[in-house]
Amino acid sequence: MRAYRLDAFGLENLVSIETDPPRPGPGEALLDVRAISLNYRDLLVIKGAYNPKLRLPCTPVSDAAGVVTAVGPGVTRVAVGQAAMTHFVPAWPSGPYRMEHLRTTLGTPGPGLAAEQVALPAEALLPLPEGYDAAQAATLPIAAVTAWNALVEAGRLEPGQTVLTLGTGGVSIFALQLAKALGGRVIITSRSDDKLARARELGADVAINYRTAPNWEQAVLEHTGGAGADVTVETVGGESLSRSILATRAGGTIALMGALAGLSASVNTGLLMMKSIRIAGILVGSRQMFEALSRFVSQHRIQPVIGRRLPFDQLPQALRLMDRGEHFGKIVLTR
Repeated sequence: MRAYRLDAFGLENLVSIETDPPRPGPGEALLDVRAISLNYRDLLVIKGAYNPKLRLPCTPVSDAAGVVTAVGPGVTRVAVGQAAMTHFVPAWPSGPYRMEHLRTTLGTPGPGLAAEQVALPAEALLPLPEGYDAAQAATLPIAAVTAWNALVEAGRLEPGQTVLTLGTGGVSIFALQLAKALGGRVIITSRSDDKLARARELGADVAINYRTAPNWEQAVLEHTGGAGADVTVETVGGESLSRSILATRAGGTIALMGALAGLSASVNTGLLMMKSIRIAGILVGSRQMFEALSRFVSQHRIQPVIGRRLPFDQLPQALRLMDRGEHFGKIVLTR
């Protein structure tokens, strides 16, 4: 079978190899991978920025969907022939997040999914939403679950409230789609007028180009009567966090999952306290959250936005495309 192997940090060190297919052990299932989708995390892993001490070689990529072709002893959760998608944190079924859940995340330290066949814990697999194919389902495990956690679990979004989401990548576009289905009003930012026009077609109420409006936090205040957003989906991180604090209403929530601008920031803690803003760190979500999301997208007929679709053998090119920020929504590779 074909698989991708990272021999050393750097995109230039990601190679396609031929290897023997794995055999599922006790409690495992073998997934014939039909589609994978990319997340910024995958780039960080490959570049060595996610975990510089990561043991190499490894196989990257965290999101996939396919068909179960074999199961190991003791597996009852999935069956041979079942279409399935992956759950990013297999050890987190429900309840509050714990640090030990990190030890099982797919795409390091758990199994990477950039391979034609992957042996996974049965707990890492869920049935596809009704009406979804593998390419659509592969977009959900990180981006959509993260957006769901941000809006529903952390943000407690109510109809009529305003959501601010930054950028037009996978999480942001799912946040836009989910927020509109939940009855929210959405403000979205981008540096591209073309991408903002596409966001408006998806239902965005306000679109702000931060190149022509560099003080975008002031623009958010202007569009909310000076109050700010009820829930801010902070996908950028770094120094963007200070602006998100300004753009969020008193008593509002900032759901923080971004690392595009770095993993540290200086913030005005006095303003944070005065506005009584809650910052919620988001690490994707539990299986229970994923199951709720899956039901929701089926009920509301939400179609994932696949901005670019490429063949499986073009993974390096797809990662470079993501690195340049040229995509809108999700990048998916199929076989």
